[in-house]
Amino acid sequence: MQIKWTDESVTDLDEIESYIAEENSPLVAIDIVLRVIKVVEKILPDHPGAGRPGRVKGTREFVIDGIPFTAVYRQLEKQNQLQVLRVLHDA
Repeated sequence: MQIKWTDESVTDLDEIESYIAEENSPLVAIDIVLRVIKVVEKILPDHPGAGRPGRVKGTREFVIDGIPFTAVYRQLEKQNQLQVLRVLHDA
């Protein structure tokens, strides 16, 4: 199954990177963003039901282990695609 990152999810990743770079360091920020991408692209294509049911109908929420972020996604079976809609902080 193919992963498609929406414009909103890419914006979320950019904002996460900027915030962490200001509060911590650019290397930590890049490491966290790459971790989100790597985990999502490694697990969800083979296990699209891995996330819990989302708060919005038709979505799922995948908690990234070890960091406080959740990827909100939906499965488009006809297109054999998972759309990552948002990447949100758990707070």
